[in-house]
Amino acid sequence: MNFAPLPSVDVAAVPSDGLVLDVRENDEWAAGHVDGALHIPMSDFVGRFGELTEAAEDGRRVHVMCRVGGRSAQVTQYLVQQGIDAVNVDGGMLAWDGAGRPMVTDNGNPAFVL
Repeated sequence: MNFAPLPSVDVAAVPSDGLVLDVRENDEWAAGHVDGALHIPMSDFVGRFGELTEAAEDGRRVHVMCRVGGRSAQVTQYLVQQGIDAVNVDGGMLAWDGAGRPMVTDNGNPAFVL
């Protein structure tokens, strides 16, 4: 059986106003995340799937991120199977940070990738 290649983009291709879905766990999110991202940990994903479909209801592309790209690849594959325009962000938050893209924290501390 042939599987279509997983749609993926480089961190530089994520628009500043793009819909970013962060599937990392709470401690990773707290350390630093993309401003305005939707946070649904992979462990909670199926139960909170409705939050994403609401955010993406206008047909917006979903840019899925984790730390390096493994968990987000699984979620991207699931979303594509559900008919959602989703892409995996290559290299995840490590690549995002490495490219100098902005990160924030909820408590005002300096952001870093855990």
